[in-house]
Amino acid sequence: MVERETEHGRIVVETPNARREVEHSEAVHYPERTGVSGAALAAVVIGVIALAALVILFIMNREQVADQNAATQPPQTTIVGQPAQQPPIIVQQPPATQPAPVIVNNQPAAGGVASAIGSDDAAIQAAVGKKLSDDPTLSTLGITAIVLNGKVTLMGVVKTEGLKAQVERAVRSVKGVKLIDNQISVG
Repeated sequence: MVERETEHGRIVVETPNARREVEHSEAVHYPERTGVSGAALAAVVIGVIALAALVILFIMNREQVADQNAATQPPQTTIVGQPAQQPPIIVQQPPATQPAPVIVNNQPAAGGVASAIGSDDAAIQAAVGKKLSDDPTLSTLGITAIVLNGKVTLMGVVKTEGLKAQVERAVRSVKGVKLIDNQISVG
């Protein structure tokens, strides 16, 4: 649609012999405004920028989630066969209300040095367990003793250095103990 507007005006025309007024009318045409306004164009541009930002954030978030998933998966491990060894014998001291359990793994059926060492370890393990459970102070500490080839490894937590030393002295007095690895923590 074209808008039309007519402008009217009077013009005075003077010549050397006459003066006269002429009515002047002029038609002005305004074309129809069919284009996009500046505000609408700005809104479209802002919308496009916001959409692009959301897409970029979404892609970055997916990459972070993929990286986190890769980081939380445990690494692949390869188990390499080791020569057969005598498994350790573990005794954990429970509270004084229960007798101390002794865990002894099956000994090899064949005789010889391996069964002699295993039976010595079992005897030492039993003696250490009895020594710790018979002492009223040490039986409540929950100390774990592992015997392997005459070596006793002590683990657990005690309140003082004195208790740590007392446990070590008690284990050292057991017949057959060759070496003590005292890993008891004071805390």
